Amino acid sequence: MFAPFNKLVDFHTHCFPDKIANATVFALHNNSGAIPHTDGTLDGLLNNLQNANGTIAVNLPVLTKPTQFESVAKFAIEINKRFADSSVKVISFGGMHPACENIEEKMQFLKDNGIKGVKIHPDYQETFIDDDGYIIILEMAKKLDMIVVTHSGVDDGYKDKPVLCTPDRVLKVIEKVNHNKFVLGHYGAHRQWEEVYDKLAGKDVYFDTAFTFGSIDKELFLKILEKHGEDKVLFATDCPWHDINADKLALLSFGLSRETLEKIAYKNACKLLNISL
Repeated sequence: MFAPFNKLVDFHTHCFPDKIANATVFALHNNSGAIPHTDGTLDGLLNNLQNANGTIAVNLPVLTKPTQFESVAKFAIEINKRFADSSVKVISFGGMHPACENIEEKMQFLKDNGIKGVKIHPDYQETFIDDDGYIIILEMAKKLDMIVVTHSGVDDGYKDKPVLCTPDRVLKVIEKVNHNKFVLGHYGAHRQWEEVYDKLAGKDVYFDTAFTFGSIDKELFLKILEKHGEDKVLFATDCPWHDINADKLALLSFGLSRETLEKIAYKNACKLLNISL
């Protein structure tokens, strides 16, 4: 296997507590039609990572309602404690909802418990990305030096509904809160990549590659990469919805230089997470 992938960070994955994993994955599959590559459990994610000779998977939980904050935070803290001394590990972020009460206090709680970032999902949370609640989350993340990852673009489970995180709305967010640890999932905006190239490539935000390979045209991927810069792209799969090894091989097939591959595969992620491998 190509040398840079002796180290690999998957920056966008999902797992669920064992007691709800099967039902959750089944429901998400029915909604979107996506085929899962794990059973949705933490161990399933870890096995998929190890099969790809990966090093770290970042778990990104989503709150579909504000009352889930405490249970999701508890699960994230448990994951991080379990893998605290492991070389191959899952690092879990917390989840935030724009309708949460006391957003600042909740973000501080996550920070105090060693959680490096939060996931937001406008479609699941039925809120446009430039809503005041998201702005507060981003402002607090900037103050606390935390990462914010958002779903961006079309969600395949919501194809008949308005897209709540478009490149145009992201531009409004960037104007309000220029946070350099803001990650746009799905390579800037899923299935809206021409707009990503025109409006977002080159901005001081990160793009992750989750659920991108197999959907985006290779030439467009490379065009966006050239304009946006290799320092702001993160390898990611959306596991269980993509297989980590398959996406790894897809990235390898793009003919990128060793230096670029190393940055996308793990160096950019390590810098953003403030860790070393």
